[in-house]
Amino acid sequence: MIYNLIPTNHMPIMQMYRAIVVLFIFGFSATAQAHPPQYPYTTPVTTQQWQVVDLVFEAPAGKTDPFTSNFSAVFSSESGAEKTLYGFYNGNKQWILRFSSADTGNWSFITQSDRPMLQGKTGRVHVVPNTVQGRHGGIVTRTDEPQYLFYEDGTPYFQMAFECDWLFALDYHNPLGIPKTEQLLDVLNEYCFNQVVTTLYSFDVSWPKDSLLKLHPEHEYGGDLEIFPFQGTNAQPDFSGLNVDFFQKFDRVIAALHERNITIHLMLYVWNKMVNWPQPESEADNRYFDYIIKRYQAFPNVIWDVSKEALNNKRCTEAYGLERIGRIRRLDAYHRLVSVHDYGFCVRNADAVDFISVQSWSSEIYNFMHNLHTSFPQKPVLNIEHGGYELSPYVVFPGDFIDPEICLRRNYQIQFAGVYSTYYWQGTSWNAIIHNPLEQAENVSKPRFDYYRNMVGFFEKFHFDRLKPFPQCNFSGYCMSDGDSLFLVYLPKENYQYTAYYTAPIYSETGTVQWFNTLTGEYTEEKAYTGTPLMNPWFREADAVLIRRH
Repeated sequence: MIYNLIPTNHMPIMQMYRAIVVLFIFGFSATAQAHPPQYPYTTPVTTQQWQVVDLVFEAPAGKTDPFTSNFSAVFSSESGAEKTLYGFYNGNKQWILRFSSADTGNWSFITQSDRPMLQGKTGRVHVVPNTVQGRHGGIVTRTDEPQYLFYEDGTPYFQMAFECDWLFALDYHNPLGIPKTEQLLDVLNEYCFNQVVTTLYSFDVSWPKDSLLKLHPEHEYGGDLEIFPFQGTNAQPDFSGLNVDFFQKFDRVIAALHERNITIHLMLYVWNKMVNWPQPESEADNRYFDYIIKRYQAFPNVIWDVSKEALNNKRCTEAYGLERIGRIRRLDAYHRLVSVHDYGFCVRNADAVDFISVQSWSSEIYNFMHNLHTSFPQKPVLNIEHGGYELSPYVVFPGDFIDPEICLRRNYQIQFAGVYSTYYWQGTSWNAIIHNPLEQAENVSKPRFDYYRNMVGFFEKFHFDRLKPFPQCNFSGYCMSDGDSLFLVYLPKENYQYTAYYTAPIYSETGTVQWFNTLTGEYTEEKAYTGTPLMNPWFREADAVLIRRH
């Protein structure tokens, strides 16, 4: 591993010296590795599949805008594959081509640029097989199973997403590392969350804030005028340039997610978080948008989302959303998945997005999501926001459902409809972030992450990618089946029993019965089927899943 100790805009010489001292005193920690490793472009590089590396060039910024300069490279593999990657300006005369590859073997490149010092440069990268446990490449869709998500190597991806809009801000003011970010991500990793839904930048919330936050300013990340992706501040923006320091610090966040094999569902805009954005399709707007795609496309853990709640703002028309998607498709050589956080947009423009993103708080959430699953047989569907915002020490945005068990139930109902869901805890989803949520005082409301670890374990055990909704057996629960001998029936705890008389595939004289407790993750002993009704062993205690095998 080569550590990123090349001076940059956000790490001047003396600050770099202090960083080196800290590393030698405390050792080379994971925090020190947060950036992708950097190599002079003249150095032949050996890296693994899906590892991100930065190939560094040097040239003055000059008088023309470095953020819109033509700088790219054609990468060619010995097998004949070819891709054009766009480089980006990283400040302090530094230009970067950020590279990763799903294919092993030797790659060579030659640069193209309107800047003479960057034109015609050549180099080589050798990609060896991946050895990182749990790393399987980017998230993709497949034509043979179009409603499911997979990794590039074919491993099924059971998405368990977690919203954290202000993740970029957690350690923004720490020049040496991102310890709070890493602590939160380690907890998410432990509890099997494999995707973080976040904004690249948000400023503040427009609704009233819980007065308790004033007593705990260490948890408040909204309204910080020192953080801004453009020059100037959110209050007094200078859209003539970008704040390279902002993006260098965001590199640490996205790299830390990648190290933990956590996908980042990256929303490039957000309209309801008080951000002072440039005019749509202006030079400043295009500069910002294109720079993000150039800078982050090489990360295999990226999913693009044009905007959070995209059409809930006069600035974002449907035509604008389509134009932004087109820009992503032209710039992104890796073809990362693209969607838009707007149900109407996705429904009307299903061919333009890779999966349907929907925000629905319906009390009939199962029926609504199952109808979508049926309506889009060629697309995965994600309910990115289902109105379940689990309670925390602060009332940040309560939505319509805050009880942990009810929030969990809605997630199960969504997934038993054959689609994916997202988890929200009010103590991390928006401007208030408790980065160590499980270490709070006993009398403080903590997130029930354990419920979701149980959920992920359950769907991995029974292979979500092989299951489909089986509504003909929704007698008093919600059924999924592998289409053969396995039937799973989700039952709310109010269900005293499941009567199978009228559900012929489940009502059979042979096979076994087993139960799963969604709160504890407990399985009962698998026993021979002895007929119906099937008694819920956790009646009034916990929602359960009946596991019926023939």
